[in-house]
Order: sequence, then C-alpha cells, then structure tokens
Amino acid sequence: MSEAIRKMRIRTFVIMIVEIVLVGAEVMMYFYDFPKGFNNWMRPEYWIYNVAFVLVFNILFLWFSELHISTIRQKSELDASAIIGSDVQEAYNFGELGLVIIDDNDSVMWASPLFKDRQIDLLDSNIFEWQPTLKELIGNNIPADMTVDIEANSRFYNVKYLPDAHLFIFRDISDYQQVYNYNKEQGLVIGVTMIDNYEDITGKTENDNNDLMTKVRTALMDYTKTYGVLLRRFRSDSYFMVCNFASLEKMEKEGFSILEKVRNIDSGTNARPTLSIGIAHDFPDANKLNEMASNAIDIAMSRGGDQVVVSKYGEDLKFYGGKSAAIEQTGRVQFRSVADSIRGLIESSSNVIVSGHKDADMDALGACIGILALCNHVKKPCQIVFDPKMTEKKTRLAFQSSFAKSELDRITITPKDAEDRIKPTTLFIVVDVSVPAMVMGQRALEKAAKTVVIDHHRRGEAFIDRPVLSYIDPSASSTSEILAEFIHYITANPRVELPPNYATIMLAGIFLDTGFFKSKSTGVRTFEAAEILKEYGGDNAKADDFLKDDFDEYRLVTGIISTVRTPYTGIVYCVSEESDIVENATLAKVANQIMRLKDIHACFVVGRVEQNATKISARSDGSINVQLLCEKMGGGGHFEMAAAAFTGATVESTENKLLETLDLYLEEAKSDLGGH
Repeated sequence: MSEAIRKMRIRTFVIMIVEIVLVGAEVMMYFYDFPKGFNNWMRPEYWIYNVAFVLVFNILFLWFSELHISTIRQKSELDASAIIGSDVQEAYNFGELGLVIIDDNDSVMWASPLFKDRQIDLLDSNIFEWQPTLKELIGNNIPADMTVDIEANSRFYNVKYLPDAHLFIFRDISDYQQVYNYNKEQGLVIGVTMIDNYEDITGKTENDNNDLMTKVRTALMDYTKTYGVLLRRFRSDSYFMVCNFASLEKMEKEGFSILEKVRNIDSGTNARPTLSIGIAHDFPDANKLNEMASNAIDIAMSRGGDQVVVSKYGEDLKFYGGKSAAIEQTGRVQFRSVADSIRGLIESSSNVIVSGHKDADMDALGACIGILALCNHVKKPCQIVFDPKMTEKKTRLAFQSSFAKSELDRITITPKDAEDRIKPTTLFIVVDVSVPAMVMGQRALEKAAKTVVIDHHRRGEAFIDRPVLSYIDPSASSTSEILAEFIHYITANPRVELPPNYATIMLAGIFLDTGFFKSKSTGVRTFEAAEILKEYGGDNAKADDFLKDDFDEYRLVTGIISTVRTPYTGIVYCVSEESDIVENATLAKVANQIMRLKDIHACFVVGRVEQNATKISARSDGSINVQLLCEKMGGGGHFEMAAAAFTGATVESTENKLLETLDLYLEEAKSDLGGH
C-alpha cells in the first residue's frame, strides 16, 4: 500500500505542475495579447469556466484517488486468520500477542486486530514515529533475542523484532507488570536506627525517661507510624525497623525528614540529639538484609552520624543527611579497650606492616610512627611502607632527617618488598585512610589475611574488606591524635616508650591537620594528645619547622591565593596555573590559609598534582559539609576537610566540575548547625 501512496503522490505532483504551467501560460498570453486578439476573445466568463474546470477536476481526482487507496487498503487489510490460520490466531488472541509488518520505509503495511481492539491505529504510520523506543531493536550487532518494553494506551508490551520478515511481535505484559510493581512495592525492607549521642542525652545513667529522650522517641514513633514502618526497640539506644519498599520510596522522596526533626529538638543543653539509620532492601533473604543493614548503620556511625545510609543489593550506597559534624568522643574506656585489642592483635602476629595513604603527609607518617612504638613495646618486628616518590616533600625530608640511615632502612620497607613479606600470620595496619585504592601498600593490603584500620576521616562506600578491627573516629582531629591516645591509655606496665623524635613527628601531624589548633575539628582531646606528646619529649618548635614553607612554595601559595573567586556568598575557590605541578600539601596549605580569612565558610583549591592528574582540596568552618561535596565528585574525607582527585583532567575541566557540583549540591551540604 505504501507503494500505491508513493505513486499517488507523484501523480498529484505532476498534475499540480501541469495546472500551474497552463494557468501561467494563459496569464502570460493575456498580458502580452498573444496571439493577437486573445484579450478580446478571452472574455471574463471564460476565466470562470477555467477555474470551475480546475476545481471539478481536482475534486474528481482526489475522489478517484481515495477510492483507489481504499480498494488497495481492503486488499492489504487481510484478516489475521488468512495469514496465520484461524487456530494460530486464537492462540495469539489468547496470549494477547500482536503482529506488525513494516516495509523498507518503516511504514506499517499490516497490523493484527489486537491493536484495533485497543484503539491503536498503526496503518500508514511510521513505526518509529509512533514508538521511538523500537529503534533499539533495529541496527547492527543487535542480539537476536533482544526485546524492549514499551507503554501504549496504559498497556505494557514486550516487543521483539524479526529483521528478515520485517516483523514486530508485541506481547502484552500489563498483568505481569502490575504484579511486578506490586511485588516491588511490597518488598521487604529492614533497617536499624541508633541515637548517636545517647549517653550525652541520658547523662550516662540508666534512666532514659528524661524529657529530651521522650521527645526523641515521640518524634521517631510519629514519623515511622506516618510511613507505615514497624519500629521495635532492641537496645537502649537502638531500634529495629521493618517496612515495605513503597514506604522506603516515600521516605527517600522526602529526604528522611526525621533527621532534621530530631536535630531541631530543643535540648536546653549542648547535647543536641541526632540519629543514624542504616537500611537494606532488594534481596529475598531476611538474614542477608539484616547483615546489609548492620553494615549500613556501621558506615553511618563511622561517618559521624546524623545520616541515613540506604543499601540496595548489588548497587552503590545512598547517603542522606550528614549535616552535623561528628560529636567529640571523650570516653577513656573506649580508647583503652581499642588500644588493648590492637596490642593483642600485634602480640598474636609474627610481624607487623603499617601503611598510610599515597602522597603521605605528616599525619599519616605520625600515625605509622605511633604503631611502630606500640610494636616496639611488645617486641614485635614492625616496618612502615615508605616510598619517597609517594610521599610529600616536607614529610619525606622530616622523616629522613629524624632518623639515621641505618635505622631508617630497618623501620621502612618499599611497597614491593611489603607485598613479598606478607605471610598468613602478618598483621597489616592501615592508618589515616580507609579506601583500598589510596593505600600506599595496596598490593600488600590485598594479600594480607589480617588487617586493622585506624582513621579519622568519615567512612565512604569504598572500604577495606573485612578488617579484623576497624576504628574510625571522625570527631578526632587527626590520626596522630588517636595514636597518642592509644599509647597513653593502653593497659601497659611499664608504659609504652615513645622516643622524642617519634613524638615530634606525631605532634607535627596534629599541627598539620588542625592548622596549628585553628581548625574547628580541634577539641579538648586534641590539646590532651598534644600534652601527651610533649610529655614524651615532643619538640613543638621542631615540629613547626618540619611544616615551614621554602621561598618557592610560599610564592606559589600566594600566587594561587591571588586567583580567589566567590561563586556564592562565603564560598570561595582558587586555581593554580595549568602548567604548574603543585604538591597535595601545597593545595591544603592554600585552603588552610584562605580559611583564616573572615566570613569564609568554605574554600576549594584546584591544582594539577601530576602531569595527568588534578585535585581539589576543600576546607570548611563547619557550616558546610565539604566531604559530601567531594563525595559527589568521587572523593571524600572529613566533614571540614576533604579532597577529590581526577585522572586525565585539566585544571579548567576540574574547575567546571567543582562549579557544577556547587550549583547542584551546595544547599544539601549546608549544616543545620552552622551559621551563615
């Protein structure tokens, strides 16, 4: 039929041309009176006759054309039974299958009665104009069994294409889709809710019936009741949650407002209540969901709390909230317990290898030194993974100047040698990092059977697999601070010995991460840790000297600061020259210096750290969660200190990525506890 339509179009076009030529010829003859006397002969009524003739001819032509097309349509509109047989037709009708045949121009030549019954007129239409999704089935290298799902007139179809026959097969799956949607909505969801600072709220007593706790429980119960969630208390500070996926979708859509409701409860004290929630779904086994929910709540707590972590089986974690900085932990019993556990693991191991992160800074090195001191105390061999090429310049010089070469060779090991030294009885300790890809001794880590993780950065989704012990404390200002506490509070008689050069490097690590105690992450614990290190002979003047800039670096820092820009009030960023290779420590130094300026809430420093890599170093005064923003760019870190690295990117493209992220997520990253 499409061929007949094509011929009709050609005939119509030819007739139009002929009519235009004849009319044009008459007009020209009348205008030039050619042949002579034509004007006198061509009287007005003749013009009317001509127009009437053209109109009548066109009407008759259209009528005969329509009649011709209708005749062809009747011939082409074969009954399905004439093509596939009446028995097969009945089977197709029972199975709600539809057939559509197209020509080389993608126009529908024939469609089975299924579509007519459902008020879908396909004849004379282009199949791809009707359903662009079907283009997925046409093309090279398309698998023969490939199908696509479409929706038409509130019905769902699964479509398969047979290219040799130019045939589409439509299978009605509306009933299956409804069942699928219902089962999905009713899918089991398991969660765990914890009150982050329960002891602070209850005053570290057994009585949790105070007014603030009552308000928290009431808000939590009202919220879960609204969304159809079953909530049962199984511990003084923890609740078990059960709901269906439809309820979870509603809570995700409104952003888990329970976090904000609890956070805004007036406590009348400095102990503002916050919640952490871990949720798991999309797996048929309740035991597996319970395990996933437990891992999710662990991640939420290790990231500082006040957030929801949603774990869908086989997919990336989703994070909601995280607008509050981690609350400083002051419990000495916990420090002693963890330190004793680490000592026990060290004693039961044949040897210990400790590693910080790539581009190791003074805090990572200080934490490694702290582990070395613990190993020396229990007389277990310990080596620090050290590669000068993967260590910041200041850290490398400080390390090499603090130890004699013979001692340096004894306490350090290259990443390659560390991999070879790993045995089943080796304990591998990772400090100041929890992302496997960022560990300096990554291959040794992958080979190790026993691992311990100690870090002060908020935990991200990428985490070291199954450590025997993990201590993540986002409220700590630095990992060196954590190790100083472990050394001081560990159950040991005599006490752990920490040589002055060890203590000095650890003190420099605290100086670095706190900006010499100016960061908001600096707390009572930080000063106590510094006091501990001073008691061991830490030299603060020498530690300060380790962190001093040389003239070239100072000039580079001031040059980068001079490019500062303000995309939002209180939010600034600056960029280095495209041709400059800038150390990570320099980017951090620029960020720290900018944060000393008044009315700056957050800053981001963009620079090239390698020939084929760029980095963003971020800092905040606590009113902006820079970790959340860096995570959106593929990085991570701490609430007030974070970073993101990019491979194969230019400084300009990294700057554009930063601006795009600020546009999309800055409001989400604003802390409800901060002030603008």
